[in-house]
Amino acid sequence: MKIKALIFTFFLSGLLFGQVSFNAKISKKQLGINERLRIDFTMNKDGDEFEPPEFKDFNVVGGPSQSINNSWVNGVRSFSKTYSYFLAPKKRGRFTIGQATIEIDGEVYKTLPVKITVSTAIEKPKDPNDPNYIASKKIHLVAEVSNSKPYLNEAITVVYKLYFSQDVGVRNSREIDKPRYSDFWSQNIDVEGLGVKQGSYKGESYLYVVLKKTVLYPQKAGKLKIEPLSLDVTVEVPSNRRDVFGRSYMNTVNRKVSAGSRNINVKPLPEKDKPEGFSGAVGSFDFKLSSNKKELKTSEAFEVNLEVSGNGNLKLFKLPALVLPSALEVYEPEHNEKVRTLMSGMKGRVADSYTVVPNEPGNYPIPSVSFSYFDLKSKSYKTLSSERLIIAVDAGAEQRNKPKGNKLNKENKNTNAADVKQFQPFRTTASFRPINSKLFFRSLSFWVLILGPFVLIPIIMFFIRSRNEKKLDVAGNKIRKTKKLARKYLGEAKSSLGQKDQFYIALERALHNYLKSKLNIETGDFNKDKVRELLNKKNVGLADLESFVSVLTACEIARYTPLSSVDMKNDFERAAQIITKLDKQIK
Repeated sequence: MKIKALIFTFFLSGLLFGQVSFNAKISKKQLGINERLRIDFTMNKDGDEFEPPEFKDFNVVGGPSQSINNSWVNGVRSFSKTYSYFLAPKKRGRFTIGQATIEIDGEVYKTLPVKITVSTAIEKPKDPNDPNYIASKKIHLVAEVSNSKPYLNEAITVVYKLYFSQDVGVRNSREIDKPRYSDFWSQNIDVEGLGVKQGSYKGESYLYVVLKKTVLYPQKAGKLKIEPLSLDVTVEVPSNRRDVFGRSYMNTVNRKVSAGSRNINVKPLPEKDKPEGFSGAVGSFDFKLSSNKKELKTSEAFEVNLEVSGNGNLKLFKLPALVLPSALEVYEPEHNEKVRTLMSGMKGRVADSYTVVPNEPGNYPIPSVSFSYFDLKSKSYKTLSSERLIIAVDAGAEQRNKPKGNKLNKENKNTNAADVKQFQPFRTTASFRPINSKLFFRSLSFWVLILGPFVLIPIIMFFIRSRNEKKLDVAGNKIRKTKKLARKYLGEAKSSLGQKDQFYIALERALHNYLKSKLNIETGDFNKDKVRELLNKKNVGLADLESFVSVLTACEIARYTPLSSVDMKNDFERAAQIITKLDKQIK
């Protein structure tokens, strides 16, 4: 009887196993737009060519994952194979997930369609053990602004700090949104290393690193906004599981953190007591007028320097103009800057140097010059005036020995040519040649003419060969051409400052041609991922790589966003700086 029962069991299990099932099972039929859905496609017999349905109303955020269960229990074989997907709905509504197909033993099997209802977002319960929840409470990005109510053209600083709890770890971070400083003059301050420091956040003890420092000068009064910095940060958070030594296992999650936008209320400079000729200088300054010569001769040049030094917006105002007597010939001034940007703002000096040439002898006064600025300490205007200079111009020995009657002045316009000619100077030197000169064929000239061609021919042939090689060097010629175009378009961008469309078109062309020359790529291959890949191969630093890509991004979005001339100037300086840096790294 036992043998008969065993045979019957095997017979029954064979019949059951021979029946193929292929089903779709979902984790829930109703979910919020912010929730995730799991769908399993399960079969009781292995098959080939599994085809999932088209998840057109969902984003696949996980899968497919595959699991197999194959076992024998009391002589009965049990087999199952499952394909799992994790889905995120794209929008609210009622949706149908279509049929999946698979081929088993030459037959095609299909699942039944599944209906899903997606509602508005629901508030998820906070799981204290959820790694994402832990990371959200343990890591914070903060933008610390030194002064939220500055005066126009007063320096403020923004320091970006990443705070994190002592029981979590931060492996790396990547900028996904760069801060934009519309209507600010900006200058980044180099951060030397990401040293971890002890600090506090909202009254609690935290560790932090300084990621970025920027000095800003507001260029217009009113309410201005600093756009946020956003990062993608890899965070290690502790779990409830522990190793044999009692240490917690760490879970790794990626977390997006943002510093949030900051509003800056910029106060206008007072109109009361504003000096005439005030050009926007704000800070604390010294002013002086100087000359490199006090005594000189006619037609001898000297320099007059107007210099402002101190702390303040040194690059953002004009120096007063120098007014000199009409008898002095004055050339356009040469502007010189020696300015450092510190956390406290700009510090250094700016100067205009005038080259002056006197045409007539005499004593020439250099009048006093006034310079006005707004003093932040006293919150009042101050005016500095230079001392009056006297420049003594002597006629010189040649001028003194000249007969007075020979002087041709501007008033004597009708002087005859014959009268001028008779006062022309006599020749005081002479050149003589010996009577008994050497024969030509023994002279140096003879040998130069004879031997010269033998020397010149190899040189000429060398230059011809070099020119031909250069013509045949197609790749090299292309690189040289693109370098030339990059310089051309960079110059066009500089001359187009203030004209948004022309400026960014020229700047983008300059960047394109620069990369084409350095990396030997065609415009058709030009995309950010390709650029990152090629620059990585050239061992370009990550910060410089992302800086170059950010300038490219600025060129792309500039056409669709309002930008000031200050923004354009900042983008131009960034482009010029990063090109210089890449030149040093790419060989």
